[in-house]
Amino acid sequence: MPRAILYDSTLCIDCKACEAGCAERWGLPYNDRIAAEEHISAHKLTAVETHGDHYCRRLCMSCLQPACVSVCPVGALQKTALGPVIYDSSKCMGCRYCMQACPFQVPTYEWSKRLPLVRKCDMCYERQSHGKQTACAEACPVGATVNGDRDELIAEARRRIAGKPDQYYNRIYGLKEVGGTSVLFLSAVPFEQIGLRTNVPQEPLPETTWRVLELLPDVVSTGSVLLGGIWWITNRRAEVARKEGKRK
Repeated sequence: MPRAILYDSTLCIDCKACEAGCAERWGLPYNDRIAAEEHISAHKLTAVETHGDHYCRRLCMSCLQPACVSVCPVGALQKTALGPVIYDSSKCMGCRYCMQACPFQVPTYEWSKRLPLVRKCDMCYERQSHGKQTACAEACPVGATVNGDRDELIAEARRRIAGKPDQYYNRIYGLKEVGGTSVLFLSAVPFEQIGLRTNVPQEPLPETTWRVLELLPDVVSTGSVLLGGIWWITNRRAEVARKEGKRK
């Protein structure tokens, strides 16, 4: 059965143990300066964000049908049966289409390195393959982040909402967003109030793209999609570069 992560914002105490555990798993530096950065980057693959009195985590969502995988021309990104979306740096050619396609703006790039790579959380694929918990779930001292079978975590999320309806916003984020994700969220307030994107489609993005293309005549789709794709990629690349520049 596919694995997933459930993050319960109502339990999070902003201790950042998940960040430290993730950094240790990846061999990345972690100190007070990095802990204060409330955004993911090439050196910080998960981050706890503060939204007033509430918290939220950012990490790769490992979508059930990931757009990043569908646009990668060399197969550097793969969706595993276990759940995580993994990255093979030996195949990557640095096109960064994955960064442009991700609806959650998760993949980051090592802009400062001579031989840069794309960086992102892989939901501790190796650890889970050996029956271990993700590093973030193992590190969390209050159970705000838990790791397990996706169906079981969905059932647990529904139990929490039913058991304390006055403490939870009555929805599970990630259940259907972009066709479903391997990271699920619970919150006390509407999800946009903790920084989650609520304007993403409910359908898988690769499926939506191909449905549009199927409606176009071959001659139109070949020309207009090519030109439109070039325009979109160019503009998205500039947008991603601007945002990455702000994160440095």
